Amino acid sequence: MTDQLEPVDETTKYKRKIDDSLARFSAAHDELEAEERERRERRDKLVARFEQTRTRLHRVVTVATSVVGQRGSAPVQDEAEADEDASKAAPQTRLQEKKERRNHRTLLAARITAITLAVLVFVATGIAWGAKTWFNSQFNEIAALDENSDAIRNAPGQLGDENFLIIGSDTREGAEAEENVGDTSGIPGARSDTVMLAHIPEDRKRAVVISFPRDLEISRPECERWDSATGEYGEVVEAADGVKLNSAFTVGGPRCVTKVIQQISGLAINHFVGIDFHGFKGMVDAVGGVTVHVDEPMEDQELGLIIAETGDVVLKGDQALNFVRARKVYGDPTFSDYGRMQRQQEFMASLLRATLSRDVLLDVGKLTGFVNAFAASTFGENIGVDQLLTLAQSMQGLSAGAVEFMTVPTVGEANEQGNEVLLEADTQALFRALIDNTPLPGDEPEAPAPGAGEQQVADGTEAPEPA
Repeated sequence: MTDQLEPVDETTKYKRKIDDSLARFSAAHDELEAEERERRERRDKLVARFEQTRTRLHRVVTVATSVVGQRGSAPVQDEAEADEDASKAAPQTRLQEKKERRNHRTLLAARITAITLAVLVFVATGIAWGAKTWFNSQFNEIAALDENSDAIRNAPGQLGDENFLIIGSDTREGAEAEENVGDTSGIPGARSDTVMLAHIPEDRKRAVVISFPRDLEISRPECERWDSATGEYGEVVEAADGVKLNSAFTVGGPRCVTKVIQQISGLAINHFVGIDFHGFKGMVDAVGGVTVHVDEPMEDQELGLIIAETGDVVLKGDQALNFVRARKVYGDPTFSDYGRMQRQQEFMASLLRATLSRDVLLDVGKLTGFVNAFAASTFGENIGVDQLLTLAQSMQGLSAGAVEFMTVPTVGEANEQGNEVLLEADTQALFRALIDNTPLPGDEPEAPAPGAGEQQVADGTEAPEPA
């Protein structure tokens, strides 16, 4: 090879001609090699196509052979007829291939869709599980139940029933001066100003909510002393006769009041819900208020004017709290706990309707606010999301009369100790009907099916006389 900086003479020119010739030869060689590579690639493609064609021809021959074999005793065809059969079979095979490809694409799309749905369901389930776990973690658990109590009657017959003991605890902890309810220095501890027992049978066809007067006279069993500030149980307090129902909660807390109600009712209480009335108003505000109907302005002897309007009134905050607290309302014939229990039942029904409305259930902010307020003012045992949904869904038929509110049967007048006294026979009949899931006392039994009387006569049995 020559250097371009060499002196230009004849020898150098000759050498440069040789270099140029070699360069052109090398370029031509590279071009030939590239063309040869392209020819090899085209040949490989042709071979591949040939193999595909040969495979298809083989399929055609196979189909034609099978057709000949199926004819059995038919005369042997000559080559022209065989070719004709092969030409007829080929289009059918191509259609089959198209159909197979189409089926394959459909199957693949179905699998992709199924996988996508499975992933979405998994994600949704995970989100729902996470939300449910979070909601459950908000509730303040405290020991309250005694599901193995000897007071429970016909325990096997109550399997599947749901019994919620709902306590309204009117503690003065955190109360403001303008609420006119006192404070912890004057009224320490906690009282069960509201005691309700919600019974939902296994078939979920009805729900019965029974209120107990706070001044109901009871025989309080032995109970462990309860500290409402810490939620802890301590030394055993001796049993006592002729005391008020609210003393059971003040002395022995949730466990003690559960024992008392199970002794009276014989029901297996499997859920305890305690609600602090001071935090109760947060629940009402979270759902945008609760509507109640009043025929005349409502004024209480201790709390003053509560509602100035008449008709349907939306209650919020302290006004809602005073509505359920008021005990001595002017114009109330009972002027006692009986009128208050009726108002509390009305308010509870309205609160449940508001909570289960689309405005709350479909509003994440309102629903979360309600759960937070409920958890902040609630304590108990076995009161997770699933259990509360069972209670709420059973209450959803309020307008259709699926829920019946009542008060435990009492004499109606306080005795010398100022206590309300149970009507024992009526009380036992009421709870026996709940345990046996039969019509409540005073309810008309279902009419017999048409022709039932005639069937009894035909069977030789006498029809029962009308009551």
